Amino acid sequence: MEFSLPVYASILPIPAFRLPIKFKMRFNLNMENQLNELRALTALAQNRRTETGIPRVAMVQGVIPEHQLAAVYDPMVNLILRGGKTLTVGGRSLHYDPATYFVMSVDLPAAGVVHPADTGEPYLAVSLTLDANIISNLLENLPNTAQRLNKAAGFSVAAVTPELLDAWVRMLRLMRHPADIPALAPVYEREILYRVLQGPMGWMLRDIALPDTALAKVNLSIQQIRRQYAEPLRVEQLANSAAMSASAFHRHFKAVTALSPLQYQKKVRLLQARTLLVSAGYSVTAAAYEVGYQSSTQFSREYSREFGRPPGLDATRITNEMRS
Repeated sequence: MEFSLPVYASILPIPAFRLPIKFKMRFNLNMENQLNELRALTALAQNRRTETGIPRVAMVQGVIPEHQLAAVYDPMVNLILRGGKTLTVGGRSLHYDPATYFVMSVDLPAAGVVHPADTGEPYLAVSLTLDANIISNLLENLPNTAQRLNKAAGFSVAAVTPELLDAWVRMLRLMRHPADIPALAPVYEREILYRVLQGPMGWMLRDIALPDTALAKVNLSIQQIRRQYAEPLRVEQLANSAAMSASAFHRHFKAVTALSPLQYQKKVRLLQARTLLVSAGYSVTAAAYEVGYQSSTQFSREYSREFGRPPGLDATRITNEMRS
């Protein structure tokens, strides 16, 4: 969900076909009933990552501070139950609401904005953090029938289905029966992943779980950048590790993340510096050097460009918001 440190383009097109009016009404009513139950099950979510007691499943509700929505997001399936959200990575933005779900297959630095429902009720969402090992085990028993839409990117939005909502309902009902979680949560997690695998973004889950795909190779490079974000970035070495030419690696990396490797590293550095300034009380100069900058002036300039304020003023603003 929006959670790790805390992406997108237009919603994927829905196939143009017509349903009989009576069937369409029953279909919509069924989905609304499912959403209403999910809303009731997650009514105690707070305006930060709220654990459900179910492994890898979390929820969030309400007005979320901007600094929490600007972060490096974990790979996830994110389902909005009320309101809407806009997430931006690089130059791409995606907008999604209860009619859609969002999938992110790699760790991505993103900035987000949440919106209340038209009725004024607060934003509400649930998420499932992806485990590549679980996906890989699931794939052993599935044919490769995934559609291949928007194949390049590592994140996108698709229309939600009654089957996917039904799997989420059964998963979240476990919050009221915690003794059943160890036995049933893995089953429902596999079903949620199965429903995603059968949808327009199923290729994304497949490619992240298969080691020889370009997406999986880029993901390994992403993990290396995240571990060594304070060190000089050597794109040639990353390309060699991915068994690609430098130009091909750069092209695949940007297709997946909407960022170049250097842009990705810079965003990770600046987000980490923000955490050091706010949570650890670092000075601007100390934070700059800690995340790999050799010049505090350059750091302050790039920080201001990224977050709209100089680092000291930004940290003070966030600290005051947290205290209020």
